[in-house]
Amino acid sequence: MSRSNLRLESLPGGRLARPARNIPAAEPDAKETKNSVKKDAAPKGAGEIRIIGGQWKRTRLPVAQRPGLRPTPDRVRETLFNWLGQDLTGWHCLDAFAGTGALGLEAASRGATAVQLVENDAALVDQLHKLQQRLAATAVRVQRGDGIAALKHAAPGSLHLALLDPPFDSTLFEPALQAAAQAVAEDGYVYLEAPLAWTDEALAPFGLAVHRHLKAGAVHAHLLKR
Repeated sequence: MSRSNLRLESLPGGRLARPARNIPAAEPDAKETKNSVKKDAAPKGAGEIRIIGGQWKRTRLPVAQRPGLRPTPDRVRETLFNWLGQDLTGWHCLDAFAGTGALGLEAASRGATAVQLVENDAALVDQLHKLQQRLAATAVRVQRGDGIAALKHAAPGSLHLALLDPPFDSTLFEPALQAAAQAVAEDGYVYLEAPLAWTDEALAPFGLAVHRHLKAGAVHAHLLKR
């Protein structure tokens, strides 16, 4: 992906992982220090998150220990669906980088008619299938594959909401935005998570503009409109 026109070459690497730190070796009898080292060395991305609203409110979603997996923070998801309104009845949504499925399942929980979860990691796809069955989520379709290709295959103007949360160290932002802009309806939305704020000037080549923006820690959450 070319980034020359958007000047986003400086995207920070890694979605969750922090740079390795030089931790002094613990003394043999320093139990507390050893525990601290072990805690710091634990892989990021393990644990669980919860669906915030709708019919599956408070349902726990497992977060697998997968490289680069960075679930959308609770605060950001809550704000996003406040922006969108709590009732998504009749909406058609596509979560192009599904991961844990938190964004797409949140949409389905709030009444979306059709939610497509697209994920390339086989282990995460298996987990999403299990979640779909556990929730009896008939509106949700899980697909293993390329999220950008899925957006391109969607009929132009067929989506009410395209969810984009690509790896922060990837070169997927431009093609994802290009494909999403074609797939969403005239009055639809594109949600974008990124390590930097995208301006209207940067989004203009895709025919998109910032409708809402939130910064939470290292995450910039954008709700975009055509």
